[in-house]
Amino acid sequence: MIHDVDESLRALVRRDVLNGANIEVSFEAPTRDWSSRRNAPTLNLYLYDIHEDLQRREIQHMEIRDDNGRVVDRRPPPRRFKLSYLVTAWTQRPEDEHRLLSAVLSCFLPLDSLPADVLRGEVADQPHALRVTIGLPLPADRAISDVWSALGGELKASLDLIVTAPFDTRRHRPVGPAVLEREFKLTEPQRGPSGRVSSVGRADGEDAASEVFRETHAGAPDGRGRRLPNGATPASPVDES
Repeated sequence: MIHDVDESLRALVRRDVLNGANIEVSFEAPTRDWSSRRNAPTLNLYLYDIHEDLQRREIQHMEIRDDNGRVVDRRPPPRRFKLSYLVTAWTQRPEDEHRLLSAVLSCFLPLDSLPADVLRGEVADQPHALRVTIGLPLPADRAISDVWSALGGELKASLDLIVTAPFDTRRHRPVGPAVLEREFKLTEPQRGPSGRVSSVGRADGEDAASEVFRETHAGAPDGRGRRLPNGATPASPVDES
């Protein structure tokens, strides 16, 4: 993914910044040794920091559906990472370097994301997904001078270009098979003389509870060797006379 972002930036810079000029685009670290070996005008985009944008992390899983609209898989949303590039121009004259940096600003300031026609590789399938910002202040815990100190070079005019790119976690949550059928069994209700609905074998006016009891207990032993009369309940006294 990162190398695809590099190639997308290279395509945009060559088209809208350099405009056919014979200037090299490099992603190497601009160390003292590199600058001493440079023998042609160069625009350098050095990737010096990669970290997740926690403020844009999402937790709601995405539903993957088939052609019939059924959910076949659930995946966590992609994690978004900030790729920070140190943009510097290297020529024989500071004026030319400043013109290059100005052209870079003019190219990226109108953009919220990288244009779809410059995207390369995997990111070509994610139009409007690569958000870009340029020239924003660095966080309080990081100074540009620290970057140059780590590179072993002298402080130089530069731009901070940030590309926020989504990275697929490649995790998923399997979904069970869909329930495609539901079965119901309907019976025709019967009505007594008064018009009230009753079940087969239930007297008109008799409630459902007594019917259930009759079906369960009618003629069944009561546990003492006797059989309860039809319609009696365990709480009802039984006439033994």
